[in-house]
Amino acid sequence: MLKQTMCFIGAGSMAEAIIAGLLEKQLTVKENISVFNKRDQSRLQKLRQRFGVRCPENKGEAVTSADIVFLAVKPKDVHDAMAQWGPYLKARKHLLVSVVAGMTTSHLETYVEEGVPVVRTMPNTSCTVGQSATGVAPGRWAGEGHRRLVEQLFRSVGTVVTLEEELLDTVTGLAGSGPAYVYYLVEAMEKAGIEAGLRPDIARQLTVQTLHGAAEMLVKTAEEPALLREKITSPGGTTSAGLEVLKSRDFTGVVRDAVFSARNRAKQLSEELTASPVK
Repeated sequence: MLKQTMCFIGAGSMAEAIIAGLLEKQLTVKENISVFNKRDQSRLQKLRQRFGVRCPENKGEAVTSADIVFLAVKPKDVHDAMAQWGPYLKARKHLLVSVVAGMTTSHLETYVEEGVPVVRTMPNTSCTVGQSATGVAPGRWAGEGHRRLVEQLFRSVGTVVTLEEELLDTVTGLAGSGPAYVYYLVEAMEKAGIEAGLRPDIARQLTVQTLHGAAEMLVKTAEEPALLREKITSPGGTTSAGLEVLKSRDFTGVVRDAVFSARNRAKQLSEELTASPVK
């Protein structure tokens, strides 16, 4: 269990997911977590009731006293948040961990004094159940110890990969937005099952278990997905008939376009955010 205290600037769904994962995995205790946002008191009340975390009125003191500060605001609010709270961060005291899509470490570093370590991350909301896929990219003042600490934080809620920062936009398109693609697939499979005669609850149960089982096969067998697909695709069989439809509709191309579109939007967000002057 970590001894460092943590402060979340922002109380949205990502902050909630990370807090839930950290506490579920017992990496920290609720007394070591404080969280605040700009104005939505109902969100803070929800987090206080669910997790027992602290929601201090003195926000400046919460930032100053924390060891690890999570920046978890919406991209449109990041400049105001950093302009207000960035000056509180000190090089020998704080570690800033950003989960803001598109905001580069170099731009965040312009809001803090020289030497404050910044680590940019791209988790997804599956960290709520300890199954996130998180990309990590350290900034110029983040050392090996900071990198290991952030990896430990996010490994407690899933898988972590550390890579060059320019690749984090791709991580966003693939893993950050990825759960939404899967949920959309579930919706489509359920709907098809219902239209084919299944009760909604049975369609849901079969669809979710099918996806869960396929994911477990990939993890436990470590076999290539193409090989696993071929093993259950008999020529002229039922699976082959279904796959032919997906191929005819360019399923692979559609998924590729979705990932690239999300990645490009992340890049665009980065350009828009970093083009704004430091306040």
